[in-house]
This record gives sequence, C-alpha cells and structure tokens, in this order.
Amino acid sequence: MSVAIKKLDRSSLLAWDMFVEKSPRATFFHKSGWMRVIEEAFGHRTHFLYAEEDGLVVGVLPLAHVKSVLFGNSLVSTPFCVYGGIVADNKHISDLLRREACELARRLNVDSLELRHQEKSDSEWLRKDLYVTFKKSIVQDPDEVLLSIPNKQRAVVRKGIKSGLSAGEGWHGKRMHNVYSESVRNLGTPVFTKHYFDILRDVFGDDCRSLMIQHNGIDVAGVLSFYFRDQVLPYYAGSTNSSKGLHAHGYMYWALMKNASEQGLKTFDFGRSKVETGSYSFKKNWGFKPEPLYYEYHLVNSDSIPNVNPTNPKYDLLIKAWKNLPLPVANVIGPWLAKSLG
Repeated sequence: MSVAIKKLDRSSLLAWDMFVEKSPRATFFHKSGWMRVIEEAFGHRTHFLYAEEDGLVVGVLPLAHVKSVLFGNSLVSTPFCVYGGIVADNKHISDLLRREACELARRLNVDSLELRHQEKSDSEWLRKDLYVTFKKSIVQDPDEVLLSIPNKQRAVVRKGIKSGLSAGEGWHGKRMHNVYSESVRNLGTPVFTKHYFDILRDVFGDDCRSLMIQHNGIDVAGVLSFYFRDQVLPYYAGSTNSSKGLHAHGYMYWALMKNASEQGLKTFDFGRSKVETGSYSFKKNWGFKPEPLYYEYHLVNSDSIPNVNPTNPKYDLLIKAWKNLPLPVANVIGPWLAKSLG
C-alpha cells in the first residue's frame, strides 16, 4: 500500500494518539491534544500532519503557524513545547512528512520551518546548538530518593525540610498561576494566561497536575508537571518572593521526585535549558547530565535562523523594563506577548 499524508481531524484523533503511545520516539508533546491547546489558548492555526498506510497511522508531525510582528513568522513543531518534530516508522515515511512540511511552509509563506527533535537526523538542515535536555532514572524506593541526590543539593533539600515546608499534589489552577506569574515577572518574561493552564488540565486531565509548596499555609512555590507513560516532566515552575531563605525550589523538586517514585514512575525529565545558563547549572547540580537537542531549520523567506530567546541582546531592554512592572500590569500585557513566544 502507498503512504498517504493527511491532516489530523476529529475522525483520526484516536488513531494518532494510539501511534504516539506505542512509538518509542514519541513524546508528550506529540499528543493530539496540543492541537486544541494551541488553537484555543493562543489562537494559532495548526497543521497536524500524519502518514497513513493500509489504514494505520505510521508517522506524525504536529505543526503550528506562529505569526507575530515582533517575533517573526514561523511554522514550528511544536510551539510552546520543548520536543516535537517527526516521529515515523521508517525513513521513507519520515522523508515524506518532511517534504510535505516544507511544501506547507512555502504555501504559508513563512520565514522558517522549525522541527524540535531529540535525535539527530540526516537532513543536513541548519541547526541551533542552544538547548539541551536533562533526564534521569527515578529511584524506585521513595525513602531512597533523598540519598540519590548529590550531597550539595541534598543539603539544600534538607534545609527546605527543616524550614517547615509542605507539599500537596493535585490540581491548583489559580494558585499555581499566581505563583508562576510572580516568578516569571521577576525574571523579565511575559506570563501565559490562567486560561492556558485550565485548557491544559481540561485536555490532558490527570496527566497534567500541579504540586504546591506551602509555608505556614501560604503558597511559596509550585510546579505544573506533565505525565507520559512512565515519565514525569516538570514544565512550569515558579516561586514567590516569600520563598526567599526557605529553599523551596530544592524541596519542591525532591517532593516531586518522591511522589513520582511512589507512583512507580521511572524517568524524571527535567526538560530544556539553554547551555551555560542558571537553570543549566541548577539541573547539573542535581546529578543530571545534559543531552543535546537537535532543533532543525528550513529557511523559506529568512536568511538566518530565528533567535527569539532571552539571551538575544536585542531583548535586554524589554526584559529589564518587564522586571519592574507591577504584577497586575504584567499579567494583563504579558499574555499578548507570550502567545507569540512559542
């Protein structure tokens, strides 16, 4: 049977997700639910392509068109996600999906097409060596999780324990967003809407949960995590100014690891960081080793790879100004900018 490239619709959602669940190269960010999340939360048009052979899905490529006056015009797999790109049963199917994506990028008249792969391909496309990811096995005995953490970081966790911090896992949409919004404002980054968090929960259900850290009954930190197969992926994290001196971040990630161990999960995916940044060093201190991410680019109307990230010097003034905005103002303006920072 010949392979047909099709666009995801309601009738093919189940077949798409069945393929994602069984494919070892697929990630949480290949799930069909991201089509609804991206369209409803950010208003971007999606183009989720899949390959079908003999009535079966044999490859997927989730794409979304992110167009902004400030940040450019790109077709991305997948925006707002650290992983994406092509997942296929073989190279022939992968090549067909890649070719269709290039044709779609040409028709949409974008600046560039970006595929966020975890593994290197033989495409010879331009590549950005900016990001790495961090993954590590979770100790299966919850009581041994603390001892599995390197000495220096373990000492920080113990200080958090002595501070009287407590952790509670479940769904805390508004509380999580309050903590997160204050944290990203302090970093000079526009915040997502609470509506985005609510859509994530609505689409992914219990595979999207938050862990809130409290001190004397007051929220001081929190992390929203995704769950996929035997993995936990802490994705959006933050802390308030009240957390200073309490070592809340160290305590929080230890509590998340311990919870994951109790649930029988096997992999802690600490996610993407820019090379040689603060978060990069923080994750290495936990005993995680950086693994390169292979972000590939096909240029259509642009003559260079897009550089939309906080390390770009052209955004220095905006970041400095943002840190000084009153939180209510940042929460009103931020989502308008954040929706284009895919």
